[in-house]
Amino acid sequence: MTMSANARALDVRALEPVRALRAGLRRPERSEAEAAVRTLIRWAGDDPEREGLAETPARVIRALEEFFAGYAEDPAAILQKSFAEIEGYDEMVVLRDIRFESHCEHHMAPIIGTASVAYVPCGRVVGISKLARVVEVYARRLQIQEKLTAQIANTIDEVLKPHGVGVIVKALHHCMATRGVHKPDTSLVTSRMLGCFRDNSQLRQQFLGMAG
Repeated sequence: MTMSANARALDVRALEPVRALRAGLRRPERSEAEAAVRTLIRWAGDDPEREGLAETPARVIRALEEFFAGYAEDPAAILQKSFAEIEGYDEMVVLRDIRFESHCEHHMAPIIGTASVAYVPCGRVVGISKLARVVEVYARRLQIQEKLTAQIANTIDEVLKPHGVGVIVKALHHCMATRGVHKPDTSLVTSRMLGCFRDNSQLRQQFLGMAG
């Protein structure tokens, strides 16, 4: 499978939950979701009707709405407005240390980290807050870090059509920090280099140094 085919496959898999909902699969009602939380509380060994837990199911569902708000947004649409008045600027644009919070799709445990995003414009630039929003939208879905990294880079590349895109993500995964192997000081680093960042080792090293 070629790199472009790999990218398309990742994008298709990323859209599967959204497409499933749009295809007519019934989304559970809020009352059903809250009932599921009460079931989990009973499974854990506690009483969901006691005072301290009576409102917990509603709180959990409100939190999940925030955690997974990214399913309701289109990252590509965020990048549609760009600017051509850049006085011929053709050097790297880097936005560093974009903090994000996500959840792993295997355990639904938090993933806390930062992303650094770079691109070399081809006649147009985008507002820097839009780059941060793309990271945020993809992060607020059930994720694995490798897929998150690829999605961010692929979307910027497809919409802005720059000379190249680079993305570096560094994150702590609570699925291995607070359970399982219990390694709280371990972070995962992933990267995705497209276009000139893949082809030009000097440019790639410059970005890696700037991302620090």
